[in-house]
Amino acid sequence: MTRLHQVSIYSSILISIYILVLFEILPIPLIDASVAQEILPVIPWWLLVSFGSYSLWSLGWGVLTFRDCPEAYHELLQEINEAKNDLRSRGVTVD
Repeated sequence: MTRLHQVSIYSSILISIYILVLFEILPIPLIDASVAQEILPVIPWWLLVSFGSYSLWSLGWGVLTFRDCPEAYHELLQEINEAKNDLRSRGVTVD
């Protein structure tokens, strides 16, 4: 089973349970119904904000820990020059 299938199965199960609890078809033990009606509609927004916060943190951490690679820079410039020379030898104008 691929990762996509696993994620889609788990998310469909969780969404089904959430909808059943939201429409009070499936009761929540140890939580008052009025409290559940105040909290349950906000859960998707809370998950969206949490995911956005995690994504920004992950992106910021990646930028903060990004290492400068001068060898890769020079290698890339060399490959670009080789590609330009190859195109020039085939009669293509470059630059």
